[in-house]
Amino acid sequence: MQLFIDPSWSLAIVTIVDMAIRVLAVIIVPRNRRPTAGMAWLLAIFFLPVPGLLLFLLIGNPRLPRHRRVRQREINQYIRDARSHLERGSLRPNEPAWFTSLVRMNRELGAMPLTGDNGAQLFTQYADSLAEMAASIRAAREYVHLEMYILKSDPATDDLFRAMEEVRERDIPVRVILDHWANLSKPFHRRTLRRLDAMGADWHFALPIQPLKGRWQRPDLRNHRKILVVDGDVAFLGSQNVTDASYNVKRNIRRGLQWVDVMVKLDGPIVSSVNAVFLSDWVSEAHEVPEGIDLKEMEAGSGDLDCQVVPSGPGFEVENNLRLFLGLLYAAQKQIIMVSPYFVPDEALLLAVTAATKRGVQVELFVSEESDQAVVFHAQRSYYEALLRAGVRIWLYPKPYILHTKGLTVDDEVAVIGSSNMDMRSFGLNMEISLLVRGDEFVQQMRRLEGDYRQMSRELTLEEWKRQPLRSTILDNLARLTSSLQ
Repeated sequence: MQLFIDPSWSLAIVTIVDMAIRVLAVIIVPRNRRPTAGMAWLLAIFFLPVPGLLLFLLIGNPRLPRHRRVRQREINQYIRDARSHLERGSLRPNEPAWFTSLVRMNRELGAMPLTGDNGAQLFTQYADSLAEMAASIRAAREYVHLEMYILKSDPATDDLFRAMEEVRERDIPVRVILDHWANLSKPFHRRTLRRLDAMGADWHFALPIQPLKGRWQRPDLRNHRKILVVDGDVAFLGSQNVTDASYNVKRNIRRGLQWVDVMVKLDGPIVSSVNAVFLSDWVSEAHEVPEGIDLKEMEAGSGDLDCQVVPSGPGFEVENNLRLFLGLLYAAQKQIIMVSPYFVPDEALLLAVTAATKRGVQVELFVSEESDQAVVFHAQRSYYEALLRAGVRIWLYPKPYILHTKGLTVDDEVAVIGSSNMDMRSFGLNMEISLLVRGDEFVQQMRRLEGDYRQMSRELTLEEWKRQPLRSTILDNLARLTSSLQ
């Protein structure tokens, strides 16, 4: 017997399902979501109801699973309770009122206090920073904590891996966290894991996508932090991964792409705060607290910088890094210099930048002339005209280099350096770490670095930008729309 369905009934069912999807989308999608992201998702679902709904179900939740967020809140409370152990060092005098309130906001959002008497040294050459990290690891007496977005055993990083092997031969614990998805898709993945196993390192994936093991969250959430802590005495953080400057990717090698990064080496009380971020991630992934680790009393470091660590990511309720950047941009009185490989601002950040120029603040932005991320690159370009018309000076770092440094300096005394780009992915989807520094000595180091970048770069003018072909403008605008799908 052949089953027959009246075509009119089929059409009615499809129409009802289509309308139900649209109505439910209007109710569910905008809730607790930025207006631009909500509108982008609604457009996707209204134009393509079924594919749009499936995509929303896959990547529509910008937060970690509830149990991970609860754990993050518990960790934050633990850090707040232990603040007396972290809030150390004598602070610099004559702190501006706006800086005091900014520090308070950061402390409320990310739990970390401001500490004084810290030393900070920039390493601006790729090979030099790898060598300095390897040397610090070799000096370990108690433990090594390494957390990297991308961690690869390759010829460029061999000495750093040998340093960890030498430490393990002395029975010193080496704990390693590496992002699951970012490493899975890069060369030398299995070789790296075998080497970690062979040396006896205790390692865990960050944000693993392993549904058969009950580990699942939005698949494009990333742990983008780059951290090294040795014995609780010295720490590194910044933009550089532990891998070759080409990332060993064939298409990068064919194009001659080389990443340009910076790491900062820290000593003094701030090291305990960096270690606290590592330990919070370790507890989240390993489900255990390492034995014998104490956020110990720290002696004064090699400088007198005031420093505050600002962790951010989908485990927090709001975008901690975005609020940090906004506070600094509105506080600036003379000069703002931003370095970001991926600059895709939301409305608030764009308004803060353009408002600064109207107040007479000199604003400069350093970006790469070429990018490895086509969609992000075109989304970024879609903002150039508005920035140029507002008076922002845009510097293009020459290809085949990818300027991967993430930094912000404000006036003559305050800077931020870390892993966070100024884009919506870093604000909402990536786990990041940023370091707020007050001290003209450190800002001068950053200014020298910015001067080097300026010498290497060429300035993009509004007249040049107006000559962009129509096809580029169309691509830029389409990429801008997709960047809001969070």
